[in-house]
Amino acid sequence: MKKLIIFTDLDGTLLDHYTYSFDKAMPALQLLKEKNIPLIICSSKTRKEIEYYRRKLDNRHPFISENGGGIFIPEDYFKSQILNLKSEENGKYLIIRLGARYSDLRKAIRELQNEGFNVKGFGDMTVEKLAEIANMSVDEAGMAKERDFDEPFVFDGSETDEQRLLEAIISKGFNYTQGRFFHILGNSDKGKAVSVLIDMFKRKFGEIITIAIGDSSNDIPMLEKVDYPIIVQKPDGSYNRKMDMPNLIKADGIGPDGWNKAVTEIMKSYG
Repeated sequence: MKKLIIFTDLDGTLLDHYTYSFDKAMPALQLLKEKNIPLIICSSKTRKEIEYYRRKLDNRHPFISENGGGIFIPEDYFKSQILNLKSEENGKYLIIRLGARYSDLRKAIRELQNEGFNVKGFGDMTVEKLAEIANMSVDEAGMAKERDFDEPFVFDGSETDEQRLLEAIISKGFNYTQGRFFHILGNSDKGKAVSVLIDMFKRKFGEIITIAIGDSSNDIPMLEKVDYPIIVQKPDGSYNRKMDMPNLIKADGIGPDGWNKAVTEIMKSYG
């Protein structure tokens, strides 16, 4: 039987939008662990934030940080011949950098501010302010500020101003995406990072079946790269209207509840 590989977003998907809890997904998570199914976290969160949740989940698989900016592969997870891309060794990981330099993104944010756009990046905020607007603890906000490849920001302006802002970001040679916050980033996205790992898993296992689960527009590139794209409901019970692709599966449930139902159903066929 083909090997299942599951990629998942965190915020609003595996984690509850308000409480950051994954309790409602525990039955499916336990099933994946019993069946030894790789669960790859692919999030806009930083390395430190993802490591925090990997410890809580007892997850030892590769992960993707900051909207595809970096791929972190635990040492000895893949044989050396599978790792055919340039990587950096950093302690316990091999790191594949796909994203921009954070210092360049911060420079672009400052330029946008000087051009009159009312934007404020995570790097402009105190830990306390970020904790307040993101509904995080101060410790979690501290981890969210330790960025490498992507800068989230808030923007206050009209729809016309927003369009001008996005055009200005492109004109500076950067890209943007949107999840809970706007993000400015380089030539990277979740889909490109997922494609790299899919290729590695194919060389490790041969034939595989890939699944991805998300809830926001920044998950679209990831969902487009897999066999079975799944979206969960937003807190109000709706689905993201921008997410429309062939074979899209709409989970019956909000966040981790929908995640649990969708994974459990798929495991009946492929577990």
